[in-house]
Amino acid sequence: MDQLFRIIDTANDYLWTYVVITLLVFCAIYFTVKIHGAQFRLLKDMWKVIVDKPIFEKSPEKQAAGKDAGSELKKIGSFQAFAVSLSSRVGTGNLAGVASAIFVGGPGAVFWMWMMALFGAATAFVEATLAQLYKRRGKDSFYGGPAYYMQHGLHRKWMGILFAVLITITFGIANQIVQSNTMCMALGDALSVDPKWVGIALAAATIVIIFGGIRRISHFASIVVPFMAIGYVILSLIVICLNITHIPEMFALIVKSAFGVDQAVGGVVGTAIMQGVKRGLFSNEAGEGSAPNAAAIASTSHPVKQGLLQSLGVFTDTIIVCSCTAFIILLSGLYYSGYDGIILTKYALEAHIGKVGGIFITAAIFLFAYSTIIGNYFYAETNIRFLSGSRTAVNVFRIVTGLTVIAGALMTLQQAWSIVDISMGVMTIVNLAAIVELSPKAFSLLDNYMRQRKAGRDPEFRRSMMPEDEKDIECWE
Repeated sequence: MDQLFRIIDTANDYLWTYVVITLLVFCAIYFTVKIHGAQFRLLKDMWKVIVDKPIFEKSPEKQAAGKDAGSELKKIGSFQAFAVSLSSRVGTGNLAGVASAIFVGGPGAVFWMWMMALFGAATAFVEATLAQLYKRRGKDSFYGGPAYYMQHGLHRKWMGILFAVLITITFGIANQIVQSNTMCMALGDALSVDPKWVGIALAAATIVIIFGGIRRISHFASIVVPFMAIGYVILSLIVICLNITHIPEMFALIVKSAFGVDQAVGGVVGTAIMQGVKRGLFSNEAGEGSAPNAAAIASTSHPVKQGLLQSLGVFTDTIIVCSCTAFIILLSGLYYSGYDGIILTKYALEAHIGKVGGIFITAAIFLFAYSTIIGNYFYAETNIRFLSGSRTAVNVFRIVTGLTVIAGALMTLQQAWSIVDISMGVMTIVNLAAIVELSPKAFSLLDNYMRQRKAGRDPEFRRSMMPEDEKDIECWE
């Protein structure tokens, strides 16, 4: 087993050092230049869009039946789609991922995580805008994502199938291992129980839910988790206020470590960059191809509006929530203690506010990780149904999910990260290749949006605004 993980780590080092980081940085800078820094200059628009009301329309079946407006399909507004993507982004990556980045790459990893978010927001804008352009009309709402803009935008069904397989592996298996590992370590430490028993109990609870009863649980999580995230930010602000005199010193440490000036605590520059980019991507998902699936479900008047909101989601996740964890750890002085992952975050918070901090982190990680495990499963199941309508395939995958949760409890945190890194890396490469080729369409949509905006209108998009040869745009009549 150790030999296997050494092989995976070697593959990860090559994949991320020479391929993924290069592509992510290139795309982030290229898209930022091509959209003229829209993720910075249109911040005001982002906040306006978040309160937009959903655009209602009838399905073709209801139009044919001549039913009135009262029978319009239920649509999901921009804020709801934003909340769905944010609930996916804000999770264990914000609590455990940031801690692991600091543990491996030193304080300098935080700086590169910020850089990845600031410029990566442009990548999030492009992929979300494309997801909106090529979304499909379902029975009750829209749906779409990378597999759909690969199939209908690039006309490469094989690529869409490949992506669907990769996202199923990444979210249905690899990410589940990290979520399970984080929760089992946190609860095992808090309750003084062997993590494997926590894993078995968690797997049983997960299987019960995914075989039925998900509606009530997912609704509960969608209400509680956002409040927990807000509570975490407030708690972090309290920690910052208690250590206000050390803030300048902390920022100096981050910058020095990022550029190798303070190697005693920062590690080598390359490690800091790699950890910052990898953990930043795991948390904010910009370029990974996951958030576009949420962006596609929104009913809005222009594709660019959802693109802007997904950029805001990247800022919210990394610049705000991830920074909270980084500040808690760095201000505690425990970043050199040898602790890793959620245990480091827990002890760092306890160092600031006592045992109540550990209790809060344990509760937060339970809610974040548990809801994410359930959400990841259904995310993967959607793609399995895209690949195969077989109920047997779905039931088999449900059992695999339970076994995956148990596997997470038996692995070390770094082994769990090794698996998620390689699957996430390959998935990201496929998505980036697609959005680079399709990006001129996103740039054209942004130009269209800006022209209407400058004319004093609330931008609206129609399919007729695209070239006549664009035949695979199903919506936007």
